[in-house]
Amino acid sequence: MSNIFITFFAYFIDKIFGEFKFIKHPVVYIGELITFFENRYYQKTISRGIWLVVFVVLIMGLSSFLLAEFLSYLTSFLDIVISSIFASMFISHKMLRNAVKDVLISQDKRHTISMLMSNDTDNMSDSDIYKSAIETYAQNLSNGVIGPMLYLLFFGLPGIIVYKAINVMASMHGSKKSRYLKYGRASIMLDDILNYLPSRLTAVLIMFISGQKDVLAFYKNGMKHENPNIGHPISAMALALSIRLGGNTKYLGKLKKKPYFGRGRKIITEDDLRNAINLFAK
Repeated sequence: MSNIFITFFAYFIDKIFGEFKFIKHPVVYIGELITFFENRYYQKTISRGIWLVVFVVLIMGLSSFLLAEFLSYLTSFLDIVISSIFASMFISHKMLRNAVKDVLISQDKRHTISMLMSNDTDNMSDSDIYKSAIETYAQNLSNGVIGPMLYLLFFGLPGIIVYKAINVMASMHGSKKSRYLKYGRASIMLDDILNYLPSRLTAVLIMFISGQKDVLAFYKNGMKHENPNIGHPISAMALALSIRLGGNTKYLGKLKKKPYFGRGRKIITEDDLRNAINLFAK
């Protein structure tokens, strides 16, 4: 029962306050732990990547378990309050909304969107920029908001912290550079497994909140994405806004063929982006 209260309060703490800028963010410590291992034990092999996952999961799992155990000796009220504050630092909805909202108000939209994605942005039209911002918002709703909250709800502080640690590993090693093709495979595969349910739950929530009659209509389209999870929230967001997302995109100067998601207009407007980030603002 306490996990329900903690999840509820953690979400609203993040919604109101966002990041606590007066302290070092826990995700930074996770990144430093991953870098510590890489600097000392890196090899361009799958097995060494598996050892990285074991190392990080054990360290973060044990430390978060001990933290939860310590808090359990406090009164129930203090346990819930402190746990909620700590858990809120692993939920990033306010930061995500603000980052995407900056695209709307920026004088240099191409530069702003380049901070959020790896696509080539030099020749992007306004429609391309708004489309990319909506896609970024949709996919990060899953691993930045719904995923952390889901693992917090079921597994408490250790759940959200270990989930986030695996997510950070996958983010750091998700590039196609030869350095990480084998070394990062274990963390990426584990991240895909952990995000299987959150991505689909995120898509269902998008469909439900936007008033779609068939809340599973996103699924067939979402399966077209090369990533087993990312396509679902993007497809749901496209259907919710009656637009088409996806399509061919340039990465590092090379055109990559990608499927379309959703039905409707290809030209994306600033109102579409505003409607997307306001879906979960209610």
